[in-house]
Amino acid sequence: MKVLVATEKPFAKAAVDGIREIVQGAGYQMALLEKYTDTNQLLTAVQDADALIVRSDKVTAEVVAAAPQLKIVVRAGAGYDNVDLGACTSRGIVVMNTPGQNSNAVAELAIGMMIFMARNQFTPGTGTEIRGKRLGIQAYGHVGRLVGRYGKAMGMEVSAYDPYADPSVFEEDGVKVMDTVEALYEQSDYLSLHIPATEQTKASIGYSLLTRMPQGATLVNTARKEVIDEAGLVKALEERTDLKYITDIAAGNQTALTEKFGKRVFATSKKMGAETAEANINAGLAAARQVVGYLKDGDTKFQVNK
Repeated sequence: MKVLVATEKPFAKAAVDGIREIVQGAGYQMALLEKYTDTNQLLTAVQDADALIVRSDKVTAEVVAAAPQLKIVVRAGAGYDNVDLGACTSRGIVVMNTPGQNSNAVAELAIGMMIFMARNQFTPGTGTEIRGKRLGIQAYGHVGRLVGRYGKAMGMEVSAYDPYADPSVFEEDGVKVMDTVEALYEQSDYLSLHIPATEQTKASIGYSLLTRMPQGATLVNTARKEVIDEAGLVKALEERTDLKYITDIAAGNQTALTEKFGKRVFATSKKMGAETAEANINAGLAAARQVVGYLKDGDTKFQVNK
């Protein structure tokens, strides 16, 4: 059995060493493809792979077709919209993610972004404090729950909307439950987005929701670029000169946004929610363990294409 680790943006060396130890310790062969610059390199590398571990690398139908022996793909991270689930499912290939491994890194970034915007992007001028402000969380999964806990620790009033979450988690965390997403936006000085990019959520955050937010509100997006209706965002920022937007996934029109709205918007130079040494190692090791668990014991606990 060959396990291919294919990462255009490589894991840390400690993670690669740990993955190799887990894979080889189980009696499998490990192949490594890092910093590749052409899809053809990936297509060649997967030809004899039984398992594939990726980060944000795109596992397209073409990649699946080029891998006749492939049995499992593990996306080291929570989101898995970079993997063609339909192509994998039609071939009987199991697809997994590694939920929770990057959560703390993303949650810390979200809180940091709130402070960054509250303090005028660390430029001269009088800012505000986040203590006492209302924090709304859209999607209360691994990351959202941590953001809520950190927000409460900072003295924020926390509410959340997630129709798919177990109601007991809100009660356990002391978080106010909102019955509708509209109500969440209406009562959030800071709104932290953690929804995945699906057919239902793509372009779902736009003018209607943003203009419901209170005066001086800030939208924080560490989720996906695709969930933002960019035209609606522009319209809302034009009409509501008090609104702010910060993200670690630059919009398609980010340059225009920055030129037009100045310090009211900010985007990191690349997606960096999971860019910590700890998250990098945790996700990589988890992916390796899940591959071994599936190949040896048929463990499908984290399968996403059931």
